[in-house]
Amino acid sequence: MRPVLQNVSPNVQTFVENYHSTTLQEVIKHVASDKIVVVGMTQNPVVKKARKMLTEKGLEYTYLEYGSYFSMWKERLAIKMWSGWPTFPQVFIHGSLVGGADDLAKLFSEGKIQALLEQKQ
Repeated sequence: MRPVLQNVSPNVQTFVENYHSTTLQEVIKHVASDKIVVVGMTQNPVVKKARKMLTEKGLEYTYLEYGSYFSMWKERLAIKMWSGWPTFPQVFIHGSLVGGADDLAKLFSEGKIQALLEQKQ
């Protein structure tokens, strides 16, 4: 696990816990209940690449879009803080973060995607 600063004041802890909590709760809800979730943003070609891969393979997924390069950056920051993943898309399979578009492509090329999809959580 990556280190996370533990020694913070109660005010900071409260702020972090509540930082765009509505957005986070939406993401958490879908990650917990949907088989495949892609969290992304409009105008991002890498997000489009991940979605295209899934669509071409005939896999259904939930897509959650939060703004563009010009909007909703704070909501996306909250998602990054929660997941620990620094970029978009963020692809989840059965509640586990598998990475971004390149990581998804690697799972397909190595033939590991089906095993992940068949796992029960």
